[in-house]
Amino acid sequence: MSLSDTAGGWGIDALVAELRDLRVKSLEHRQRREHPPKLPSRRILGPIVDNLGAVLFPNRLGQEDLNDEGIDYFVGQTLDSLLRQLHRQVALELRFVAEQNGTSTEVKHQAAEITREFAKQLPKIRLLIDSDIQAAFEGDPAARSSDEVLVCYPGITAAIHHRVAHELYRLGAPLVARVIAELAHSATGIDIHPGAQIADSFFIDHGTGVVIGETAVIGSRVRVYQAVTLGAKRFEKDDNGMLVKGNARHPIVEDDVVIYAGATILGRITIGKGSIIGGNVWLTHSVPPGSHVSQGQNRTEVFATGGGV
Repeated sequence: MSLSDTAGGWGIDALVAELRDLRVKSLEHRQRREHPPKLPSRRILGPIVDNLGAVLFPNRLGQEDLNDEGIDYFVGQTLDSLLRQLHRQVALELRFVAEQNGTSTEVKHQAAEITREFAKQLPKIRLLIDSDIQAAFEGDPAARSSDEVLVCYPGITAAIHHRVAHELYRLGAPLVARVIAELAHSATGIDIHPGAQIADSFFIDHGTGVVIGETAVIGSRVRVYQAVTLGAKRFEKDDNGMLVKGNARHPIVEDDVVIYAGATILGRITIGKGSIIGGNVWLTHSVPPGSHVSQGQNRTEVFATGGGV
């Protein structure tokens, strides 16, 4: 019995054949006919990050019935499971990269080292997230408690994902890190590249539409509002017309800076310590510490009667 016979006459057999032909042609074009790529999975990495949140904050993000005696057991069991899963996802990335480069595909040991080093960073990640939560609580008069901030604020969801993703990016799993970052992007509308370096006490208020590029560097106690962009001014190309990858092209934001809604800051410029960047500002040059940058004042021009414009 064909698939078409069991699926309401949708022509499934023909569609399967056509999609197979397209798939094979794509693999042959990329010279991957015999080795179809197996990549890290969003479906698997999503629960891994959720469980990491439960490990870091078991009383608030873990199981409802946890008590003092059971927390350590829960944390240990959850960590063991999620680190095993993370190791497999990192190994998939390393194997994919090795095959792309035509090198050895024995990657289990390297994946284990990356996962082990990542696990060692979890206490540091917890401290950074604690500082982000406190910054949000202190920075938003609508926040009634740090618990509310943790479970409700999209900026904290994005921060948790970024703190996890950045460590994996730094340790040599940039594709796994990028998938984790995009999970947060999809959930919150906040787009932070895992390569961005962000110090402690970072607060994104509201958050929708925030974009932070790969080489951005953000200091301590920085506050950012919705629709802020820390982006590149231009994309350099090499002699062959290909985009240059990895060059520093995003802003440096020093400590204690506030950037209000809709501001666009482009290029490898520096926003000096303690500066305030007003809403909807377009900025492509560095400003010294303590600067206040805002849009120009509105101008009203009165024309003589009958003068026209």
